[in-house]
Amino acid sequence: MTTNPFDDEGGTFYALVNAEGQYSLWPSFLEVPEGWTTEHGADSRAACVEHIERHWTDMRPKSLIAQMESDARSGSRT
Repeated sequence: MTTNPFDDEGGTFYALVNAEGQYSLWPSFLEVPEGWTTEHGADSRAACVEHIERHWTDMRPKSLIAQMESDARSGSRT
């Protein structure tokens, strides 16, 4: 039976982030994908998940947040 490396409670992980401010839990034995940077780790799975939950409080991509803020400013001027 194959196990999912992302579920390995005994594994070592990174907390990754991309340019849109989105986070990912990533096993440390895998190469970090292009467009992602390591923000936390290598650390336990639990520590990385806790880091992600503490820092990723708005699931919207940064570009969507910026567009919505721009739309709100434009709408308030009419």
